[in-house]
Amino acid sequence: MGNQPGVPRDFGALEKRRLEAISLVRQGIPQKEVAQRLKVSRQTVSRWVTRQRLLGDEALKRSTRVGRIPELSAKQRELLKGLLAQSPRNFGYDGQLWTCPRVARLIESQFGVVYHAGHVWKILVSLGLRRAGVERVKSCGV
Repeated sequence: MGNQPGVPRDFGALEKRRLEAISLVRQGIPQKEVAQRLKVSRQTVSRWVTRQRLLGDEALKRSTRVGRIPELSAKQRELLKGLLAQSPRNFGYDGQLWTCPRVARLIESQFGVVYHAGHVWKILVSLGLRRAGVERVKSCGV
């Protein structure tokens, strides 16, 4: 289940579905039937009901984003892009290519944010630096 890559989630529709499930359960409809009507698992309905009982209807309201809050701000990401336009030699490395471990160390030294080298490729992709033909950024093994 879930959205196709690049397709934004409709947070309003998701909220409406959660609240509809609670409404149906309050009407006495079994969770299994509610799940079938809304095309979700029974466990999902159970989770929504538990959440509503513990935290109220507000707990089922719309989310504003998905995933963790990025540790690098937009300004830091732009600064990083500028730093990566420079030669790694300017930062004490041999050779002309940035590698994921080098980029991870650069981020830590410049911004105080620690990323695993294996995660750095996601940052590079989001900055537009991992597309075919981009020079100076070596493949990170992905």
